[in-house]
Amino acid sequence: MSRLADVDLSLALKKKEGKEQLAEAQARLVHLRLLLGGQIGPGELGPPLLVLFEGWDASGKGGAIQRLVAELDSRHVRVAQFAAPTHDEKRHHFLWRFWPVLPGWGGMTVLDRTWYGRVLVERVEGFAPEEAWRRAYGEIVDLETSLAAEGTILVKFWLHVSPEEQLHRFEKRQADPYKAWKLTEEDWRNRDKRDEYEAAVEEMLERTSTDVAPWHVIAGDDKRWARVAVVRAVSEAIEAALRARGIDPDPPLTEGASPTPE
Repeated sequence: MSRLADVDLSLALKKKEGKEQLAEAQARLVHLRLLLGGQIGPGELGPPLLVLFEGWDASGKGGAIQRLVAELDSRHVRVAQFAAPTHDEKRHHFLWRFWPVLPGWGGMTVLDRTWYGRVLVERVEGFAPEEAWRRAYGEIVDLETSLAAEGTILVKFWLHVSPEEQLHRFEKRQADPYKAWKLTEEDWRNRDKRDEYEAAVEEMLERTSTDVAPWHVIAGDDKRWARVAVVRAVSEAIEAALRARGIDPDPPLTEGASPTPE
């Protein structure tokens, strides 16, 4: 069974409806984020919120993250980006470098690239021994299960695009002097190994999607659709977590309250 093959990449939104639906979804997220941060409602800190982004090169991760946090007060969210581990980071367990940015109660963190690099790029490119990346599935599930047991809301995204759409975006970047820096020789090499990466992604989805930390595979050929889907999925995860804890996601607010940050 292929989860990637089951994704309907034809899903799309027209410009006007995409703009309207995104604004509506962002307003809802602002409300929920302020509730988690204790800024509205009962005033108590809610559970930590951790959002993880993975996906193909040029799948729109950056744009989706930008729309996810755009309407949030910058004091209430942290975006952390992870590239290849440094020499010093390689001296530690692969999960070590992620701990300092994990959110506490009332906090929110977005990870642009994550610990799943261990079973993706490190697996395919041979940067980790086979025994190490095979062991990593269980280590990752144990970590996420532990975080969830402590109350963390985990939302994991794989942004999926077709090979044709990815090539189109590569070529468009290459032709734009203000975006060409985003495209590297490594991106082209990774594209040549698409089959190997697809196998790694499928195994990752199969082995690390759990009840407490399920994967959301987002159709990304249309950026407007993907961005709305991401914001909505985060809001839905917050609502479900709050209700599971007996917390009303729509508590009475003081007169004049507005779901728009100042």
